[in-house]
Amino acid sequence: MSSVETTPTGITTAIRKTALNAVHRQMGAKMVEFNGWDMPVEYPAAIGCGIINEHMAVRTGVGIFDVSHMGDIRLAGPQALAAVQHISMNDASRLAVGQAQYSALLYPEGTFVDDVIVHRLGGDEYLLVINAGTREKDFSWVRDNTRQFDCAVENLSDDFTQIAIQGPKAVNLLQKLTDADLSAVKFYWVTRGTLCGLNNSLMGRTGYTAEDGFEIYVPADEATSARVWYEILAAGKEFGCVPCGLGARNTLRLEGALSLYGHEISDTINVWEARLDRFSKMEKPEFVGRAALEKAKAAGVKRTLVGLEMTERGIARDGYKVLDGSGREIGYVTSGSPAPFLKKNIALSYVPPEFAAVGAGVKVEVRGQGVGAVVVPTPFYKRPKKTS
Repeated sequence: MSSVETTPTGITTAIRKTALNAVHRQMGAKMVEFNGWDMPVEYPAAIGCGIINEHMAVRTGVGIFDVSHMGDIRLAGPQALAAVQHISMNDASRLAVGQAQYSALLYPEGTFVDDVIVHRLGGDEYLLVINAGTREKDFSWVRDNTRQFDCAVENLSDDFTQIAIQGPKAVNLLQKLTDADLSAVKFYWVTRGTLCGLNNSLMGRTGYTAEDGFEIYVPADEATSARVWYEILAAGKEFGCVPCGLGARNTLRLEGALSLYGHEISDTINVWEARLDRFSKMEKPEFVGRAALEKAKAAGVKRTLVGLEMTERGIARDGYKVLDGSGREIGYVTSGSPAPFLKKNIALSYVPPEFAAVGAGVKVEVRGQGVGAVVVPTPFYKRPKKTS
């Protein structure tokens, strides 16, 4: 769905709405424009929410997110695997049916079209989950770069309501609503089953919070979407489940040092700089961007992504300058905020390699003043390993 909004300059823009938009408003969510979508940033404190409470619920129990603004591209046909291998940097040939992997679509220059999750749904069927702000661009790019392969490319982005159920209690919550055996689903695997009475529903053990959890896909009509949303909240009441907005989603992914398009990755940043080379399988014979990555590796990087922890009072925000000890600008913050669970002020930043060693001291310019910070290992947060 979309509506038209007139900006102060008189330009009309279409603001898109998910099938759960009315639900968010009924629940009193604070709504913001995000990549052309009208989305909840947080829910009211009156129902036990707010960014910090939502964040902590996901770290200690369970929270749910409307992530229907994300996009979905299906590739199916005899050469679907060859097409996916050509356009993505990870090795999709390693995927069993029902398995997923983190990957990225690259330009010939080795920079990012987008990062994606590749799901193998069948022998010759793959689903790419893409970012909200790049949906149309990504689909056009995938279609244009797979024309030589015998496979159909479909944009299914408007077909699903996608809900993320995240946190250590997510599996307990979702198991109450489905006949699928979720204990048998490993992280980055998917399954199908009856969910809230909907047959053959797709459920993936994936997410963007650095926690365990699932992302489910249901038909994108308002009535069905609302019913499922409220059924999840009701089933999760015993686990302290709360609805969560984009604010908590951002602080959660930052604690996990998960990249965000337009921040840690973009069309001007390459795979080596972003330190995502572990997902780039250079041993594959060919994929878009591979040749450029080989040259970039041989040349060496001039900047690299690091984690920062503030050692002095101040919050590093997106876009703030990073300085050396003498006050010289050496880099910039890609993402920064307080970390609710860690109770620290943290940031991701690009700096020259000589400042990238753990323990290296730098400064972040906050309101014109250099505030002390130190390079620390990432991710900032790792979820505890299960003891049983």
